[in-house]
Amino acid sequence: MTKLILSTSTGLTFADRRNILNDGPSVLRRRPVEKSNHELTTSLRTHLHDAIDDACHSPISPPNGDCLPLNGITNGNTTSNGNARVFGNGFANGHRDEDVQGHLNGGTGRPLLSSWTSRVGDTLYIPSIDPSSMGLAEETSQYDITVKLFFLPNTARSRRSTQTKEAISLVLQQLKVKSIDLVIVSFPGISFVAEDEDEQNSNGYGCSELGPVKSTVSEAPGDADEPSTILETWHALEELHLQGTIGRLGVSEFGSQRLAQFIKQTHIRPSVDQINLRDCCTVPKPLISLAHREGIELLTHSDCTNILPRGTIRELLGRGERGAGVLISSDSSGEDGLMGDVEPQFVVKYTAVVRDRGVVENKGYFAMADLNE
Repeated sequence: MTKLILSTSTGLTFADRRNILNDGPSVLRRRPVEKSNHELTTSLRTHLHDAIDDACHSPISPPNGDCLPLNGITNGNTTSNGNARVFGNGFANGHRDEDVQGHLNGGTGRPLLSSWTSRVGDTLYIPSIDPSSMGLAEETSQYDITVKLFFLPNTARSRRSTQTKEAISLVLQQLKVKSIDLVIVSFPGISFVAEDEDEQNSNGYGCSELGPVKSTVSEAPGDADEPSTILETWHALEELHLQGTIGRLGVSEFGSQRLAQFIKQTHIRPSVDQINLRDCCTVPKPLISLAHREGIELLTHSDCTNILPRGTIRELLGRGERGAGVLISSDSSGEDGLMGDVEPQFVVKYTAVVRDRGVVENKGYFAMADLNE
């Protein structure tokens, strides 16, 4: 089995350079934001294609300098012998160029996998981690570093504790820090959907500008973690907290009943509960009361619960039109690539916010999957 570690670059859009989390009243309004699964997929794909393009421009390219990266867009680039640089489907500047010279990787027109990925033991980093992208510009004390760890449905729950530590380690290495201020964990199958638990006063409906919204907590059958699994994972986070690696711990999508039960079973209580209220909704009164009584901060987010749907990694890494060509089919024996079943395990998102300015300086994702060869 090989572990696949996919990563995004740390480049930020203008929209990223704003405060992400703000305190607010019980009625919360938010501007429309890009869905996190779309942001993740787009960021991963862009980083993969950039890495492949960099490999094509590397000094270790073949003598004729030709390279066929991916995807059919050349932006006017040409090779050393004057041929257009094209992507894997053979289009250059919008037209098919049958005369493009130079083929890499057995005629596929892709750079060798080893030229833009790196293997450490049983782990393959896709693409290789760029040391120049690691670290922060200022002292660690100048930042609020937040990590959100998403466990995915239908994964090996017995490995959650180990994977928790692996995910935190990836972020520590990327940012070159020794500790993280806040880690929020998202468990599969638990979704806070405009929940209004104060049924005695509101008959189970919450308030919205669009009218009454029926309240519910959604759990997909067979996908939700058992309480014992959630606690086992939490104990791994508690251990990291006691070691000084994590400052505060948080949960995501917990309603008042689940949260009240959970804090009774933990040694270190969550200090944050992050909930998704969609566009606008009144925070349930029982949750507000519980949070106030227990000293738990309520934050909102726009993340998808299933941030990495099954099949996404195979699409990103496959030989399709927009794929990176890492994964090959069984009938492609002899070609440079990997074969096997891909099982996504977790996604971890990190942000580093400059405290005195409230600006996001560093933001990125890691996604881990098992490749059963």
